[in-house]
Amino acid sequence: MRDDGDHGLGRDGVIVSASIALDIIMSFGGSFQEHILPEKVHVLSVSFLLDGLRRHRGGVGGNIAYSLALLGERPVLVGGVGSDFAEYRQVFDDLGVDMRMVQEDPAVLTASAFMMADLSGNQIASFYPGPSGIVLDAPVREAARSSRYGIVGATSPDVMRRHAAEIAAGGTRLFYDPSQQIVVMPPEDILAGIEPAWGVVLNDYELGMLERKTGLGLDALRERVPLVGVTFGSEGSELHHGGETVRIPIAASDEVVDPTGGGDAYRSGLLKGLLLGLDLPVAGRIAALAATYAIERHGPQEHAYTADAFVARFDGAFPDMVGAVHPAMFATPVATGSLAGGELAAPV
Repeated sequence: MRDDGDHGLGRDGVIVSASIALDIIMSFGGSFQEHILPEKVHVLSVSFLLDGLRRHRGGVGGNIAYSLALLGERPVLVGGVGSDFAEYRQVFDDLGVDMRMVQEDPAVLTASAFMMADLSGNQIASFYPGPSGIVLDAPVREAARSSRYGIVGATSPDVMRRHAAEIAAGGTRLFYDPSQQIVVMPPEDILAGIEPAWGVVLNDYELGMLERKTGLGLDALRERVPLVGVTFGSEGSELHHGGETVRIPIAASDEVVDPTGGGDAYRSGLLKGLLLGLDLPVAGRIAALAATYAIERHGPQEHAYTADAFVARFDGAFPDMVGAVHPAMFATPVATGSLAGGELAAPV
């Protein structure tokens, strides 16, 4: 889908404003139920001996920037981090991500998600937002003026509202992606992000939550936003543009290991396809394959691939689209083979 008019002249790339976080994944080899006495929850005191613990790079913004870099882009990442960010930063510097607008507060730690699951699939989760709000007044509008697309994803609601307005004011096509923040944001803040957006991408559950909070269902959203994407997990996705609906199949996976980060990778692939000026059926399939790579590994930044490998797998996954993409489209700034691991070496 090519840009209409002269939009994009002198512009290239993507600016990404969303959370940057560390994911702490804990495995408990029993059942939470065995450790909780229902009649004593008013004085709850529990302790779990863990079987495993991993720490991964994560966050919506970090995940999107990571997959964009694998696809050959040099996105501008915007976000607040803490004193423990050095290793994360080094990996992204090596990938070619533009980190000049990642601000550090040395007095606190980087935002972190803590997730513990038992053998029955029950999960206890908590999130520390860290210094995400310190980029509220970052010069996003100036950076957006040199970018063709900007995406605002889940982070501090104040930052989301401000940066959505600033990116749109910079003349950049805004993708608004409130995702899990729909639950906590007031309707007026969500609508303020949708109003200037050129694109909105949600999963089907988030679309339902959006309608509950704002009254905007899919049809109403399509009337307001030129491009609307809806993902359905294993059922694929839909892209709505210009009164047309394009159905996108999934790219078959070797094994679904961890769905975390799949949606972020999908957005990266879609943005990459749009930057290339490809038609939506092709751009959507790039998105689907990028998502599949992510869900085949534990952690949202554990996957990696070369341009040749990505194109070969694309042709195998979508035989009706063979030849639609070629490796030169995905030339990466670094050899990614050594970066196939988002797990951080430093102890928690």
